[in-house]
Amino acid sequence: MNPPKCDELDYIHFLVAAQKVFSNVEAAKSHPAADSDGPAHDAYTRLLQRCQSDGTALWAEVQPCVPLRSGILVLDDTTLDKPYARVMGLVTRHWSGKHRAVVQGINLITLLWTDGNAHWPCDFRLYDTSDGLTKNDHFRAMLDSAAQRGLQPTLVVFDSWYASLANLKRVRQLGWHWLTQLKSNRLVDPDGAGNRAISTISIPAHGRRVHLKGYGWIKVFKTADPHGGVEYWATSDLEMTLEQCAFWALDAWRIEDYHRGLKQFCGVERAQHRSATAQRNHIGLAIRAFLRLETQRLTTGQSWFEVKTSIIREAVRAYLAQPRFTQISTA
Repeated sequence: MNPPKCDELDYIHFLVAAQKVFSNVEAAKSHPAADSDGPAHDAYTRLLQRCQSDGTALWAEVQPCVPLRSGILVLDDTTLDKPYARVMGLVTRHWSGKHRAVVQGINLITLLWTDGNAHWPCDFRLYDTSDGLTKNDHFRAMLDSAAQRGLQPTLVVFDSWYASLANLKRVRQLGWHWLTQLKSNRLVDPDGAGNRAISTISIPAHGRRVHLKGYGWIKVFKTADPHGGVEYWATSDLEMTLEQCAFWALDAWRIEDYHRGLKQFCGVERAQHRSATAQRNHIGLAIRAFLRLETQRLTTGQSWFEVKTSIIREAVRAYLAQPRFTQISTA
């Protein structure tokens, strides 16, 4: 049997360099050996069916970049838009924060390590209705894997979607503190007089210790959101100050920057493969392509946009040095 003509790194570097078209056909046309004996697009199709670019493969690459005993872990999900998909694996309907509506797409759940500057995705899962696992199941599985890999974060941060009792207790079992938002109807007991909605109790500016129904003692803060509403932040760290809460919440926003970078610069939404296996591997390889952009950003200080643009700029310079297309003479 002949050896494969392309491998995972070929595809990863194609995703790093590609600007708008992220198809297997374009990957084959862009290969350095495309004009001789390079891989055909079918070679990339077979690659995406045979490789296993999962959370384990991601961790093997990112592990050297992640300090195990510092930073915070942020967990969130995002919808990869697939508005025109008719028959495509993993595509279902999900709520999209970007569109503020239920849309058609693939739900990507990510565990991100950050120190407020670096964006290192450590693990990911794809919500698949056929495997019987919920997003909360994936939440706990990724945290368990993080603990097994030796991570000891300062804090685990996530939004109210993941603030179930089972999830809060799992973080506690791992020996970590958590920070999240609670919905306004979450039941707490601040004074031993009985449980009531958190929105009905008085919370001073410096926060208040309350008993969360079914969990135990926590500390809550009441803050204003950018739209004039109210947010209820809660943490298992009873010594946390409002300033620390705001600091960690701002750091946790790095995962939104990561989602934007992954979508804009790594083509994670752009593959039109029909099979779930190919989609899963494309997404995993796109995340590993992001690692290259992030490494370059941290090394050079360039933005992800500038890193991508510099690749095209080199090609433009080469063309301008020796233009191939000239105006046809009409004389």
